[in-house]
Amino acid sequence: MASYSEYPALVSLGRDGRYRITFRDLGGAGAEGLTLEEAMRGVRTSIIGAMKGYLARGSLVPAPSPRLPGEEMVRLPVSLEAKVILANHMLEEGVSPSELAREMGVRPQEVTRLLDLRHATKIDILERAMESLGMKYVLRAAPLGEGGTR
Repeated sequence: MASYSEYPALVSLGRDGRYRITFRDLGGAGAEGLTLEEAMRGVRTSIIGAMKGYLARGSLVPAPSPRLPGEEMVRLPVSLEAKVILANHMLEEGVSPSELAREMGVRPQEVTRLLDLRHATKIDILERAMESLGMKYVLRAAPLGEGGTR
């Protein structure tokens, strides 16, 4: 199972003095700002938008590729990674949200919220959804800064 916890990003400073952050793995995802901090604040929204676009088209969210020289790794929240893993698995296996709701014994609206990348979901519920589909979510901790992570 692929990890979707970190994506490589190119951070550049334009001639106009604006910082730009682009992601080669997530077409269309990127952010900019007058400061690096401002650009980084826009990154999460942009990444979620790009991922939602893939899923809305019925396409798998691409896994991150290895970091290239000059790139920074941008870390995603654990719940977002788990949602992407779940959504990609459902697409690969042809499992509909209503089927997952039946497997979990919940209302379809709960699965809709569960799959909404912008909706905060407890990791325990995501784990339960994965278990309903015969999957196990494995969480791993690593020191901050490992591999150039932001």
